[in-house]
Parts: sequence; C-alpha cells; structure tokens
Amino acid sequence: MYAKRTSHKCLSWHLRLWNKLLKMIIQHCPSNGIRIKALRLSGFDIGEKVYVGQDLIIASPISEKSCGLIIGDRVAIGPRVTIVLSSDANWSNLMDTREYIKSTVSIGEDSWIGASVTILPGVKIGKMAIVGAGAVVTKDVPDFAIVAGVPARIIAHTEQVNPR
Repeated sequence: MYAKRTSHKCLSWHLRLWNKLLKMIIQHCPSNGIRIKALRLSGFDIGEKVYVGQDLIIASPISEKSCGLIIGDRVAIGPRVTIVLSSDANWSNLMDTREYIKSTVSIGEDSWIGASVTILPGVKIGKMAIVGAGAVVTKDVPDFAIVAGVPARIIAHTEQVNPR
C-alpha cells in the first residue's frame, strides 16, 4: 500500500497530469508572473504582489487536493525554497506504523523567505516575519519574528511599520 488516503477523493488521471505540469512550471519557469499564475491554477491561495524565486519545490501529492498553501500579499520567497505540504514513508514498511503527514502551510503578508529554506507541513509563518537562508522551519513563526537555523529559532524581531 502506498499511503493511507481514505478520507480524500483521488483526482482523475488527467487532473493529476495537469497538476504535475503546473508543478514543473512553478519550479522551472524563469518568469515570476507565470510561476504565480501556475500556483493559482494549482488551487493555492496566493496574494497580490508576491515574488516567488526560481526552483520552488512544493512537496504534495498530485493525486489529491487535501493540502493547502496560503501566501499573503507582498510576500517574497527566495530561490530553491521547499514547501512540504505532505510527507510519508512511501513504499517502506514504516507506512504500517507511521502516520501520513499532510497539512496546510500559511505565509503571512509582507514576509520574506530566504533562499533554500525548507518549510514543513502545518507551519504558519506570521506577518512581516523573516526566515533566514537555509533555515528548516518546523514550528509556527510569530508575527514580526526573524528566525534562522536548523531547526529555525527566533533570533530577533522586525519593527512594526505602517503599511504603505
């Protein structure tokens, strides 16, 4: 058995293929505008004036729509970021003893995600938060926090500023 997915209806083969093509566009297209459009077509909630760097990897099953991604307005995501929406042990016998992990990742407005950051399932990154390059975010990040490291830890706070 690949994974225990009894609570969600699987998508048809042509929708799975469509989702796979959109993921390839999101990861490899040189145009930010096209990457954003592909994210929206994938069913993710993407705000206005969002920048997504090249090589964004979204780890989620293409056969179901049980995981979500919410990106607020004016978010900047650096290159080679990995957002994990679901994870399982695949073909391993561990599938009999470990739960299939899947959840929504939320990135608050005006946040900045540095290059090569990994965000794990279920994490909520608050508004105006900064995640340092190479960090692995395993827990929620509060509003106005600056986090870095593996695992990511708060190292400072940003100033509250009035929106433009």
